[in-house]
Amino acid sequence: MPNNNQLVPFRYDIVGSFLRPESLKNARDAFANSKITKEQLIQIEDQTIIDLIEKQKKIGLHAITDGEFRRRWWHLDFIASLNGITVYDFQTTAFGIATQAQGTYVSGPLSFPKDHPFLEHFRFTQKHAAPVLAKQTIPGPNMIFLDSLILSKQYNENPIYNSLEAFKKDLITTYQEAIQAFYDAGCRYLQLDDTSWGGLFDDRFRDMITVNGLDADQLLCDFQEVTEKSLANKPADLAVTFHFCKGNFQSHWLYNGSYETIAKNLFSIEAFDGFFLEYDDERSGGFEPLKDLRDQRIVLGLVTTKKGQLEDTADIIKRIEEASQIVPLDQICLSPQCGFASTHEGNHLTEEDQWKKIELVKTIAEAIWQDA
Repeated sequence: MPNNNQLVPFRYDIVGSFLRPESLKNARDAFANSKITKEQLIQIEDQTIIDLIEKQKKIGLHAITDGEFRRRWWHLDFIASLNGITVYDFQTTAFGIATQAQGTYVSGPLSFPKDHPFLEHFRFTQKHAAPVLAKQTIPGPNMIFLDSLILSKQYNENPIYNSLEAFKKDLITTYQEAIQAFYDAGCRYLQLDDTSWGGLFDDRFRDMITVNGLDADQLLCDFQEVTEKSLANKPADLAVTFHFCKGNFQSHWLYNGSYETIAKNLFSIEAFDGFFLEYDDERSGGFEPLKDLRDQRIVLGLVTTKKGQLEDTADIIKRIEEASQIVPLDQICLSPQCGFASTHEGNHLTEEDQWKKIELVKTIAEAIWQDA
């Protein structure tokens, strides 16, 4: 039987996050109001994750996650636990709604702590997922590069590094150590979620980058370099995928623009086994940028997680056929366009909607590919 590295990403796959059950949301509220202890919250997290894992097994997923149930944000919880990062609260309207949010900035030399909590989180998931493969998701390094340094008011007022090269060196080392730590913990399917690449083709963010004294086109090369070097020491039997969407906060999006701007640089990163890309609406554009794909798999995010309405099977199959005119069908896979809950609040659909969409992805994949 082929090893996992040859199979990943799977013909039908998932991005990672799931809607939090009400019991978990209530527990988080209770903990925030000092009505339960941290230990009691962890017990509830453990049980809801075990229940989620069983549901994923029952539906037949080939890779299982913890649904990101222990996280407040899809990215910040991981970044916040790195050495050299400070978290702050702020109000944002970036996604078209006014809401309280959190951000991070580089406040000291970056490094990966050996006791990063996500390592133990993974071990728990792996234990209960067995014998099914456990998938670990973490934010990509350029989330820190863009949000915590380049566009960070706090960092620019008090820079820690003498040069971008010095920062990139520490960032790369941090991710090399993180990747090895997850591998040592038993991980064989790691996914880097990195929406920061959207800032390189969205005109508004490109202007912001320019205001901060940098060139977005040069930064595209920097992003590629950082990612490639972060993966340079990746063990041969560790499958690593890349996921990108244009923002997903309570069913709202952030970035506009075409993949064309980033396709050549992104698809040139040979260490990735596959790419998850958002293709659930007209903002995604056509499949033409996929012409730059090499021999990796492309996971088409054709089923939206932003709303509960179930897609038409024939429409999804037609779009896969369109993509296969540019990329060989054997390199194509299918998934939802993003997770169902990039944050604790989740998107605007029900748990029933969520499972119907995963079942739809599975059914379509099995109808198209014999190895699904």
